[in-house]
Amino acid sequence: MAKRDLTFTRNIGIMAHIDAGKTTTSERILYYTGKTHKIGEVHDGQATMDWMVQEQERGITITSAATTCFWAYKGKQYHINLIDTPGHVDFTVEVERSLRVLDGTVATFDAVGKVQPQSETVWRQADKYGVPKIAYVNKMDRVGADFLGCVEDIKNKLGATAVPISLPIGSEEDFQGIVDLISRKAIYYRDADELVNYDVREVPADMREEVELWRGKLLEAAAESDEAIMEKFFEDPESLSEEEIVAAIRKGTIAMSIVPATCGSSYKNKGVQFLLDAVVRYLPSPLDIPAIKATNTHSGKAEELHPTADGPFCALVFKIATDPYVGRLAYLRAYSGTLNAGSYVLNSRTGKKERVARLYQMHSNKQNPIDFVEAGDICAAVGFKDLRTGDTICDESHHYALESMEFPDPVIGIAIEPKTQQDLDKLGVALGKLAEEDPTFTVKSDNETGQTIISGMGELHLDIIVDRLRREFGVEINQGAPQVNYKEAITTSVQHREVFKKQTGGRGKFADIIVEIGPADEGVTGLQFESQVKGGNVPKEFIPAVQKGFESALVNGVLAGYEMQSLKVTLLDGSYHPVDSDQLSFELAARMAFRHACPKCHPVLLEPIMNLEVVTPDDYMGDIVGDLNRRRGQIVAMDSTSNGARIIKAHVPLAEQFGYVTVLRTLSSGRATSTMSFDHYDEVPGAMAKDIIEKSGYRVPQDEE
Repeated sequence: MAKRDLTFTRNIGIMAHIDAGKTTTSERILYYTGKTHKIGEVHDGQATMDWMVQEQERGITITSAATTCFWAYKGKQYHINLIDTPGHVDFTVEVERSLRVLDGTVATFDAVGKVQPQSETVWRQADKYGVPKIAYVNKMDRVGADFLGCVEDIKNKLGATAVPISLPIGSEEDFQGIVDLISRKAIYYRDADELVNYDVREVPADMREEVELWRGKLLEAAAESDEAIMEKFFEDPESLSEEEIVAAIRKGTIAMSIVPATCGSSYKNKGVQFLLDAVVRYLPSPLDIPAIKATNTHSGKAEELHPTADGPFCALVFKIATDPYVGRLAYLRAYSGTLNAGSYVLNSRTGKKERVARLYQMHSNKQNPIDFVEAGDICAAVGFKDLRTGDTICDESHHYALESMEFPDPVIGIAIEPKTQQDLDKLGVALGKLAEEDPTFTVKSDNETGQTIISGMGELHLDIIVDRLRREFGVEINQGAPQVNYKEAITTSVQHREVFKKQTGGRGKFADIIVEIGPADEGVTGLQFESQVKGGNVPKEFIPAVQKGFESALVNGVLAGYEMQSLKVTLLDGSYHPVDSDQLSFELAARMAFRHACPKCHPVLLEPIMNLEVVTPDDYMGDIVGDLNRRRGQIVAMDSTSNGARIIKAHVPLAEQFGYVTVLRTLSSGRATSTMSFDHYDEVPGAMAKDIIEKSGYRVPQDEE
């Protein structure tokens, strides 16, 4: 492999709401770039990018799949690293970690559904990481398709300056192709599986006026990104060359001031080649994005890493996957330097050296071996012993740490137990591998019942996990009913003194602390710890032990043993014994202080509140709202879509939402759809909280012996 010019590299993702056609679009991209010779269809279970058995059976994307393909544009060969992401909110972690390492994305919309709830979620995720976007309005052949309506919806709901770069020729069953607004040429597509399935003709006479109107709007938006273009635009718009217009749109797209919008019907093979041209024209190469900031772990200072092959090597691990043939695969994005297969790197989290046995370019679940990876590229590596999602690997002589990734906490759990002793042995290994792959999936053991509790982002998420345990790992299990991941919090402050004394002959144990315990400051999660000890009453070396004691105590609250979400502890004073005091004594004193003081701070139980969005025909509106009220739901907003459907937005406790999809189908004769995502934690009403606490049977552990 020769070193290549990064100008011709594009790292892109395809993101959208469920069923907007992401995977179908990816399959067409693979076909037209010559990566595959037969188009795989989602509904046949034959899609290349949906390689998991569960994906093929259900027709949904569960895990993000990466591939590399090549596209020729104006005599240049472009190298495209493509990631197809899931649309279902339960697998939002896959979108999050993909967007973290991508330079640009194709946001796909359904021409009928327009901007849907998950479209908003993934759009916000892309904004969070500053990822430029192209909007692709798919399914133009469907009844009710409306390209310009969708562009307007993107402006209104997502606050983005969406600008059409093409217009559809016809729509619904008469959708024949598109007009390129820059070249003023009409592209007519044939409904055929041919690499060149289109003809370029003149713009239809009845569309010329509309084409000029939207071309004017496009030039105006492009001119705002470039002063030189603006001058020319006001003097004589016709003097602008195609190259100048493309360069100005590209500049605006990379600056995220405009979103070029095009349309097509991926399933009918229409509009995909134009979309690929738009990707290489407008989305950034690794050289177009700002240099990434990394912390030099020696000096503690932030430094800029530039995407050059001869700089110090630095890469971010954004995904861990288990492959039955090659073992643990670490997907990584190289930001600087070059990494050769067989060389050593440093893991900045552990501070240990790791050997990179082999490097692969990925094509869905298949690996093609490569000799090296360089800045700006995405690949997979094997050979690492201790590597997690979000780790930075770097040159042994240049120690860098890139900003890691944050993932939401799981909100729902189920108890599982193996059916046989043989299954028990396999279960631990299988759960370990799955938890390593998916940061939003957690496993813990309930010490009182001996059960294993697995937690995730929703019922579908856990359903897939259980299915994978059976099929991939051959583990047969029994599972309990879904359980809500409650949390605990305190509402008032209290000052407390805890003296821990133990004498058993010889050296004893002694610790004395005075602490103020109360609710954490707004926006803080976990332990907020502060020491105000003066005069060495508690020696400095024991203060971290006090903090550690409170941190470990947060795992089990004082009401029902659920994790305490946040706590503020101020160490005010204390005393020690020159012989009997040690770190363990102060750690145990802190744990006891937590158990004795928190019940006096009016502890409350918190439950996850979900953001629910229901799209329904008007006829079923009353029944659905009535049902949500019975579920302790709070209606936040009601809206109407352009095609007469009603949108209900509500906050509903997760505890009331199990099996909701089935109920909604019944209420609406199968015509309403819903999407649900985690929003926040809120206090459980008194009587319900009492019931949950009693059912938990939790007893605060006795004092440490």
